[in-house]
Amino acid sequence: MFVLTHHAHVPNEMVGGMPCYCVADGFDAAYAQAVAAAGDREVLIAGGASTVRQAFAAGVIDELVLDIAPVLLGEGEALFQGVKDPGLEPVEVIHSPKATHITYRVGR
Repeated sequence: MFVLTHHAHVPNEMVGGMPCYCVADGFDAAYAQAVAAAGDREVLIAGGASTVRQAFAAGVIDELVLDIAPVLLGEGEALFQGVKDPGLEPVEVIHSPKATHITYRVGR
């Protein structure tokens, strides 16, 4: 696991033994480290609006899962502000009483 942060930290271990590396060099550095560590496996990106926008700018999103819950958290960031239209195509919707999960394919 590679976590974007503003301050470098020493690597630590998550519950279950997964190593966690804090990367203070920006999205591109964290993504490059994740790709190198993943080898031929898939790289998953999780985060808030800023992380998603950086991933779109880097052109590394093939699929986007939005989890929508009816909770007001106050102010927030616009998810697609400054993002070129990614051509999202919905491919799956799963809903429950607590949340709706929509998977989109990115068309670019």
